Amino acid sequence: ASQRFTNFVLYSYWRSTCSWRVRTALAAKGLLETTEIRPLNLLQGGHKSDEHAAMNPMKQVPVFECMDTLTGETIRLTQSMAIMDFLEEAFPMGGALLPRDPVARAQAKEYAEMVNSGTQPLQNPSVFKKIEGLGKEEGVGRQFAKEAIENGLIALEAKYTTRGGAGPFMCGQAPSVADICLVPQLYNGRRFGVNLSAVCPGLLAVETACAENAFFKASHPDGQPDADVAEPPQKKAKAS
Repeated sequence: ASQRFTNFVLYSYWRSTCSWRVRTALAAKGLLETTEIRPLNLLQGGHKSDEHAAMNPMKQVPVFECMDTLTGETIRLTQSMAIMDFLEEAFPMGGALLPRDPVARAQAKEYAEMVNSGTQPLQNPSVFKKIEGLGKEEGVGRQFAKEAIENGLIALEAKYTTRGGAGPFMCGQAPSVADICLVPQLYNGRRFGVNLSAVCPGLLAVETACAENAFFKASHPDGQPDADVAEPPQKKAKAS
C-alpha cells in the first residue's frame, strides 16, 4: 500500500493544532520530508477562499492530498483524525500511530478524542469570537476558551494517572495518536495562560519525552515554512 500513494501535499497553518498533528504523523511514517507544505494564513482568511472551500467545505485546515497510482485519482482528506487513520493503514512502515494491543489501542484513541472532540473545538477562534460577538464583556470569549482547555486537560490528566501514568508516553514506550494530540493542546494551553504545572504535571512529563522524539522535533510549528515566531503575543492568541 505504501507504494500506491505518491505526491503528498498538506494544506496547513504553522500553529494550527490539527495541522500539527498531521505533520507529526507524517514524520512518524517517514513522509514529512517529501510532503509539500502549502501554507494558508488563517489570520488573513486564506482558508475562506473559494478555492480552499472547494477542497474543504468546512473552510478549515488541514487538507491532505495525494495521488492514488492505482486509480490515477487525486485523494483529498480533511479532519486530522481521519488523515492519521489513513496514514496508519496505508503506510505500515515507520512509527506506528496506534498500539497493537487492543486495550492500549482503544485507550490511545480515547485520549486522542478527549482532546480532539472534548477540548480543542471549544477553544477555536470561531467559538470564542462568536461568544465575544454576543455582546458579552470583552475577554469573556478567551476566558471561556481558557477554562475549556483547563477542564479538558484536568480530565485527561485524571484518566492518564488513574491508569498508572507510567510513561514515558501516554500509552507506554512509544508515542501514539494520544501524544500527537496532546502536545499541540499543551502548546495552546500555554498561549491561553493555563497553569499547566498545576493542572497536569503528569502530561507535562509526557510532553518532555515527546520533545526529545524526532517526530515531534520535525513537526514543531517554529520550524514550518510559514512560521512567524516574532508575531506579537496579542496576535498569537488568535490562532489555533
